Amino acid sequence: MKAVIQRVKTASVTVDKKQISKIGPGLLIFLGVSHSDEPSDAEYLADKVANLRIFEDQDAKMNRSLMDIGGEILVVSQFTLYGDCRKGRRPSFINAAPPEKAEKLYAYFTEQMEKKGIPAQSGRFRAMMDVELVNDGPVTLIIESK
Repeated sequence: MKAVIQRVKTASVTVDKKQISKIGPGLLIFLGVSHSDEPSDAEYLADKVANLRIFEDQDAKMNRSLMDIGGEILVVSQFTLYGDCRKGRRPSFINAAPPEKAEKLYAYFTEQMEKKGIPAQSGRFRAMMDVELVNDGPVTLIIESK
């Protein structure tokens, strides 16, 4: 499982010209699921994201976690994180999980975050989405479960 996380002041998802989710300060998480991922990967990633100290404290040091600041998350499924561009000109997505498996683990990851008390919003699985954000920093990290 792979996550691209961005610290944001605000983020939202629009589908068919209708806003379906919006968060205030927190993290926008683009989440990719591989064919070899299991629930334990989602659990690991949720724990890592919830406790990663990337928010500033009173001394402007990245020393506070999402849980510390009471931040929100917006999780957007993104199979293209497993795109392999090493050969040819069109990415291969052979390492991405099939949609049925990916959707279950995507939902499970979001549930794990909510169990930690983090308010969670999500995109719409397999939909064309417009994602808007105001980066805070910017701070962008890539985290993998394997």
